[in-house]
Amino acid sequence: MSASFKDEFEQQGYTVARGLFGTDEVERLREHYMVLRRRGSYDGDAVGVQAGSRDPLRRYPRMAQMHRWDELSLQWLIDDRLERVLTEMLGRAPYAVQTMLYFKPPGSRGQALHQDNFYLKAEPGTCVAAWMALDPVDESNGCLSVVPGSHRWPILCTEKADTSVSFTDVTVPLPDAGDVRDAVPVVMEPGDVLFFHGALVHGSAPNVTSDRFRRALIGHYIEGAAEQVAEYYHPALRMDGSPLELAVAEGGGACGEWVETPDGPVAAMTGMHTVSRKHE
Repeated sequence: MSASFKDEFEQQGYTVARGLFGTDEVERLREHYMVLRRRGSYDGDAVGVQAGSRDPLRRYPRMAQMHRWDELSLQWLIDDRLERVLTEMLGRAPYAVQTMLYFKPPGSRGQALHQDNFYLKAEPGTCVAAWMALDPVDESNGCLSVVPGSHRWPILCTEKADTSVSFTDVTVPLPDAGDVRDAVPVVMEPGDVLFFHGALVHGSAPNVTSDRFRRALIGHYIEGAAEQVAEYYHPALRMDGSPLELAVAEGGGACGEWVETPDGPVAAMTGMHTVSRKHE
């Protein structure tokens, strides 16, 4: 891995490994998940398929924790290429805790800005996502957007999101415009993998195209020094696929709220955040 990847991850909170997976691999994975989704629901499906729904996300709801019953998903989650990049960035091999597949068909809502470790609660350290594009993704079909440098912020207290454009109902606030850069889109090609820190603020806009999916395969990992993670993510796996026991993270940790100071907005620690089963 290029040293610049590690540097970018540490400085910006994210980095993109272009072409990490080949075209043939991506095509196989894309078709595999379309077949699985068309078969209907499965044990552990958070939201069942509603074929006649007017909401595209009910016709093609996201899938989660596929690696627990689907061998192809498991082998992708612990793939050597992902392990190599993650290990270089984090300094040691991570533990794998989640797979997800987002279909995001034409006309779908996006997901409001959020931070992943709000949900995973990995401690000590954080979680890291590996977000692989299965289609060309851009602003039209709702690529991810990220706030560079926000991985240095604490986990922020949430507020209500606009559910007309987000399928989730909470978001995190940003400080006043001009104090941080706006969220920037990450345009990707199939096989590119975006790696990002668990505190990085990110989200996506709606898919406004009429004929383009924005399918993405996602793995969530926690640092190899982590001793606990939220119950939903158990069992954690070593990168050879073997399970290990970690403590169950309970309750919520302190979260931050933006407070105006003479030097500008500061994310002050306050209160307890509520954790739910989640979660891009």
